[in-house]
Amino acid sequence: MRKIRLIARLDIKGTNLIKGVHLEGLRVIGSPAEYAHKYYHQGVDELIYIDCVASLYGRNNLSEIVEDSVKDIFVPLTVGGGIRSVEDATRLLRSGADKVAINTAAVTNPNLISEISRRFGSQCMVLSVQAKQIDEKKWEVFTDNGREKTGLDVVEWVKKAVGLGAGEILLTSIDREGTRKGFDVELVRAVTKQVSVPVIASGGMGIPEHLIEIVREGEADAVAMADILHYGRSTIESLREVALNSGIEVRKFVTT
Repeated sequence: MRKIRLIARLDIKGTNLIKGVHLEGLRVIGSPAEYAHKYYHQGVDELIYIDCVASLYGRNNLSEIVEDSVKDIFVPLTVGGGIRSVEDATRLLRSGADKVAINTAAVTNPNLISEISRRFGSQCMVLSVQAKQIDEKKWEVFTDNGREKTGLDVVEWVKKAVGLGAGEILLTSIDREGTRKGFDVELVRAVTKQVSVPVIASGGMGIPEHLIEIVREGEADAVAMADILHYGRSTIESLREVALNSGIEVRKFVTT
């Protein structure tokens, strides 16, 4: 049985950890480093850093934050936001990131997926997808932190990206993000049924039971959480316990 990864997602604007609803109305939470360390010591499996305004401003400034984090955090780091070239990816990986997540630039230039995958391996190339429901069982890809329509069908885009070398999918529901109403199970299931690479479900986790639902019904390989952790409504330890008690395989974590 596959082990489900518990991932903390940290959306960053400037030097601040922020949180929004539907990717809008961004509210400052605090220091990214402080929260990253807290989740690391709780036993998080991975961390995702997303510079949520990078594409808008045409830059990514996460290198310093990544460099600070990797000094004493020893779990995989995925970094995204404003990565437009192999050179941008190289800089972040050299800073200490393990994977790069790309959305806007991949839509603009799909060949970038292949270039990064060939250079660093498909496990480094995470396709970030911001999905908005437009019809029954139909979702459109959005870019620029949920601002721009692309006309692309989410399922078709994901299949194409995996064919080009994407080794993992970070799938964010714009409709559910920040709402605490639970993941978009239909969206996640529509994608997991079509691709063989791991799919990280993101957007909407409000209570521990939502984790069980998205793994069992959506067949997610990993769960990215923000609001439920940032506001202290649950912890990685308690979520791990809920998963284990429900028969879901997760990594065992031994506190030191």
